[in-house]
Amino acid sequence: MEITTSEQGRGVGVMALTTRANRMLGIEHPIVQAPMDGIAGGALAAAVTDAGGLGMIGGGYGDPDWLAREFTAAGTTRVGCGFITWSVADRPHLLDQALAHEPAAVMLSFTDPTPLATRVHDAGARLMCQVNTRRQAEQALHAGADIIVAQGTEAGGHGYGPQTTLSLVPEVVDTTTTHAPEAVVLAAGGIADGRGLAAALALGADGVLVGTRFYASTEALSTPPARDRVVAADGADTCRTTIYDTVRTPWPHGHTMNVLRNDFVDRWHGAEDELRATRTEATAEYRQAVTERDYDIANVTAGQAAGLIHEIHPAAHTVHHMVTHAEEILRSRAATVTRNPAIGKNPTE
Repeated sequence: MEITTSEQGRGVGVMALTTRANRMLGIEHPIVQAPMDGIAGGALAAAVTDAGGLGMIGGGYGDPDWLAREFTAAGTTRVGCGFITWSVADRPHLLDQALAHEPAAVMLSFTDPTPLATRVHDAGARLMCQVNTRRQAEQALHAGADIIVAQGTEAGGHGYGPQTTLSLVPEVVDTTTTHAPEAVVLAAGGIADGRGLAAALALGADGVLVGTRFYASTEALSTPPARDRVVAADGADTCRTTIYDTVRTPWPHGHTMNVLRNDFVDRWHGAEDELRATRTEATAEYRQAVTERDYDIANVTAGQAAGLIHEIHPAAHTVHHMVTHAEEILRSRAATVTRNPAIGKNPTE
């Protein structure tokens, strides 16, 4: 990793951490904004890119009208796009729609990306694959992924398996080094400030993918009351559950969704059989709550990094503060961690 100072352009006075992720994606800072479904629109993605990272539009399950509107909102700014793999595989025209905008990268999350990988590469985009296990990383690398996002269970939204960011990232880094050393790794899950970025780099990642911190951005499509709940929460206020998938779109077995706890979660988490038996009524209640912005029932999809978020900021503030903070940490730790001169010496000397 090379640390340089940015003296011009978007990051005046902002330190630039230069890694392989910067070079592969053509960005100033090794920070990618997560393509959060329904939250990461064109305005947020453009703001992150303009700040020197890479913004991603959250294509999610796929809605052609929404996708068109958000690419328009991004304007001419270079952004990427992300999809839920198993959903877009059933509607391939949505991937074509996104690729027509020449995205910098396409992120595919959950299930095998192989059937879609060639189309992404043929369009000139980088293939980014989110994984939750080493085996998923191996599958993505075999499919030709340029970028592996190693997402720990601390992350907001959907995930698979119990592994945390701290152990998953170095395991995926080792796997990538063995199977596809030209690919880069981004860490995700629980990262909201410069400490998380510095830690990710220390674990061997080339950068970070950040979701919850950008959920609480002024440009995000999250609602003000939902953002306020993120600010008020701590990391222990989250819960990995399947209940919202029961009243929305069913997910493949083994996946859970990290949300902030509320009355709906407390009522139904652990009572999934009863929820399925009353699904029609519960779904109607949920949909009404979404319309009314009632987050005692509707979900606020956030991860454990919520405990590190205390204010709503523009996305550029987050990018610049994260980079500057990480650079300060890396420099100060390098200066304070010294080798004990007695270690390694012959005791007879």
